[in-house]
Amino acid sequence: MEFDEAEKLCQKSLEIHREHKAPASIEEAADRRLMALIYEAKEDYESALEELVLASMVMIAAGQENEVAAIDVSIGNIYMSLCRFDEAIFSYQKALTVFKSTRGDDHPAVALVYNRLADVYCKTGKLRESRSYCDNALRIFSKPVTGTAAEEIASGLTEISAIYEALNEHGEALKILHMAMKLVKDTPGQHSMVAGIEAQLGLMFYKVGKYGEARGSFENAVAKLRASGDAKSVFFGILLNHLGLASVQLYRIEEAAELFEGAREILEQECGSCHSDTLGVYSNLAATYDALGRVEDATVILEYILKLREEKLGTANPEVADEKKRLAVLLKEAGRARIRKGNSLVNLLDQARRG
Repeated sequence: MEFDEAEKLCQKSLEIHREHKAPASIEEAADRRLMALIYEAKEDYESALEELVLASMVMIAAGQENEVAAIDVSIGNIYMSLCRFDEAIFSYQKALTVFKSTRGDDHPAVALVYNRLADVYCKTGKLRESRSYCDNALRIFSKPVTGTAAEEIASGLTEISAIYEALNEHGEALKILHMAMKLVKDTPGQHSMVAGIEAQLGLMFYKVGKYGEARGSFENAVAKLRASGDAKSVFFGILLNHLGLASVQLYRIEEAAELFEGAREILEQECGSCHSDTLGVYSNLAATYDALGRVEDATVILEYILKLREEKLGTANPEVADEKKRLAVLLKEAGRARIRKGNSLVNLLDQARRG
């Protein structure tokens, strides 16, 4: 996840290609695809798009039809991130035509593109088209061609499930997730994938008000990640936050506070204190402290959140206004007016912990 360092190393590799190899080599194209991945992770989508277009030109010149199609899928993904939906559809359709002609109508690569098209049509409100592409993808993954890896099928099913959920077909989404889980739950080395499926199950249960089932799924996911040594990742921090929310709904408030504290520690380390995910955990923790009667601790956190939001969004933003209202209520309970201090986040949160 050290993307700045990865970018520097990849840039050095590209410089070596320019100095010691013929222009537009296949090896250079591979490194450009890697650079595009790095830019995408850094949300520099325009730079990612530029690298993918250059890689595609090389592969076209080399007659690598399937590689061009794979790059077209990546280009479509970037267009999706840029909300350039018509261009995304065009890229996906180009890839779909190639994969069907070179690999057959029932190949997992075809199903993958169906998933992408279903997603873009769902996001643009064309629900009938979205459902049609979902059904086509599900047909392929339900009867996969010989030799398709179980984790590839499970990943595809997980994507389909998320789209069905977005289409408000929760029953179908749950059924498909259970299919995915069955494929990989006993597969060695797939703890992270199983944890991801468990987490998605938990989110679905949470959205339909089945908080006990949601908590159970989140707990299973947490256990899987701990077992795989992945207990310090951003995903793990977000998962602890979701588990805390489920605990709140079940009135397990002290347990929720501990989970939010754990999520806060991880997300501060991995994302920084100003990241939206971290701010969300702060807000949840403040509400939980308030519910436990720890009004001073809640106030300290809310004052910090408000300060950050004012600096980032401006004082007139609706989110800032909402935080001000929450803070005013807490300050009224605490019997004091809003304070303005230059304390660092460390000091503020130390005060909250000592409270």
